[in-house]
Order: sequence, then C-alpha cells, then structure tokens
Amino acid sequence: MTRIFVTGADGFVGTALCRRLLRGGYVPRAGVQNRGLWSALQAAAPGLSEFAPIGDLGASPNLNDALENVAVVVHLAARVHIMHDDTADPLKEFRRVNVDATEALARVAAERGVRRMVFVSTVKVNGESTSGMPFAEGDVPDPQDPYAVSKWEAEEALRSVAAKTGIEIVIVRPPLVYGPGVRANFLRLMSLVARGIPLPIPNTKNRRSLIGVENLADVLAVCTSHPGAANQTFMVSDGEDVSTRELVTRLARALGRSARFLPVPEFPVRLAARLVGKEAAVNRLLGSLVINSDKVRQTLGWTPPVTLDGGLAATARWYLESSRQLA
Repeated sequence: MTRIFVTGADGFVGTALCRRLLRGGYVPRAGVQNRGLWSALQAAAPGLSEFAPIGDLGASPNLNDALENVAVVVHLAARVHIMHDDTADPLKEFRRVNVDATEALARVAAERGVRRMVFVSTVKVNGESTSGMPFAEGDVPDPQDPYAVSKWEAEEALRSVAAKTGIEIVIVRPPLVYGPGVRANFLRLMSLVARGIPLPIPNTKNRRSLIGVENLADVLAVCTSHPGAANQTFMVSDGEDVSTRELVTRLARALGRSARFLPVPEFPVRLAARLVGKEAAVNRLLGSLVINSDKVRQTLGWTPPVTLDGGLAATARWYLESSRQLA
C-alpha cells in the first residue's frame, strides 16, 4: 500500500485528509509538531497508526525517519495568513516557514526517493479579488500580502527542485475552506447567524468561490496518485459560486434559522469600514473572488463529492453539537 506523509496532519485540512486517505486504502503517516497532538488526531481519524513528530519545519528538523518508505508527501503545514501580525518582519517569517522549509522538505524528499509532493498553496497567489473573468491557473500571479507572496515563492522553489531532481510537484490553490472544525472568519460569521443577529451586508450580488474541507481532502487524495496530476497547478472549488448574502441565507437554513440583514446600502458600509480600519475585511466580504476549476475536472476527471449545501449542513451540525457540549 502507498505510504503518504502528511505535514500539518493535525490541522483542519490535515485531519480530513488523513480520514480520506484511510478510506482510500492508503497508509497516511501523520506529521505533527509534537507527540502531544498525536492522541487527539487518532481520535479524530480512527485507524491512523503512523506518526512522526517533526517540530518546527522552519528550524530544519531531521526528516529522514519521517520520510522512510514514503512514496508521496502532502505538504499542508504552513504559517498561515494572520490578520494582526506583530512580528518585526512578517515577510521574513513567512519566508522562513513557507518558502525555505518547503524547499528543504522537497529536497530531502527527493533524496529519500519520494516520487511526488503535493503542495497546498492559495488562491491569493492570483490576487485578492476578481472583476469579470475568474482566476485560472495561467493567470499572471499577483500576490498582495506577505502570506501570498511566500506561497508564490514556495511554488517557484518547488518547480526549481522538481527540475533539478525529477520529483513530481503538484500545486493546489484553494479559495476559502469551510467545514466541520472551521475557525476564524467563517466561524465568527456562523456564530452571528446562529444567534439571529441582523447583519449589515448590502445586496452587492458579488460572487465567491469556496471549497468544503471534504472536497479539498478528496482532490488532494486524487492528486497523490493520478498520473495526470504530475507537475500541474490546479485551482479547486466546490463549483458553485455564491454571493455573500446567498451564503449567509444557506448557512442560516442549515442552522435552522432565518437569515436577517440590515437594510444598508454598500457605500456607507465601505465608508464606515475605512474609518475604523476594516476596509480590507469588508472588501473580502463584499467583493468577488471566483475561480475557474475546469482544469482539475478535465485533467483528473474529478468532481466534488459534496455539494455546497451538503457541506454547509455538515458544518452546521458540527457547530450546533459543539455549542451544546459547551453549554
């Protein structure tokens, strides 16, 4: 059976991926920062039998044991986008973890005979928003913050390693990922909707692409073995683009609530956001970011196994159950 080393296995996407790999008959080896995370991961992904404590990848750990008899690496571990980054040089820190550590991992993997590395990048490599045409793999990259810049530089570093060593590289650029266990802005939005709080979201008719965590795990699993994935870059999504209002409406329905909106026009909302320093957040909320995922569907024959409504329903069930446990 194919052994796959997953970095960041204890994370939101990593846990879902380990479960998907187990269902597919693979042997996932869970790369986690320390042994203390292993028990919780085993409970979340029953059947996991192999793990490797890898510490801080940015500190150049010895990965020889972790990569022993591994055919494929899926690299999820990263320094993620931080809303209020207080480090002295954010780009330097992003590069240490997301570029230097990724390149080093690929080089060691190639030396150890790993045949393929699947790297989870971000749609932010393409830019922050779309107006008109959706983002596609062939677009000129336009990363606009340190996180996105580091992911683009990591992609370039991996292509260089592939050219020199022959290891196959697969790059996957997802948009916003949601699903059971989600955190950050999506969780905050779900909490507001669940409490029935009216939201000041104008009817902008914007469009946003998303991907459910189970769908992302599924396409990553396909990318580990499909011959057509070798040395390709893929944009991936659920394939159903929705406005922010429509997303809230569907999420409310999944939570058994009614969506409530304050009747506010777009301009005052944007003006207020600018005055309080939240312009970027409101741009993400009201702007469009749409991707074209035709390539991954045509090249790999992949279709998302879970619909948007199905993914939102699973997320809502998790949220409600978690809320009951905390009550």
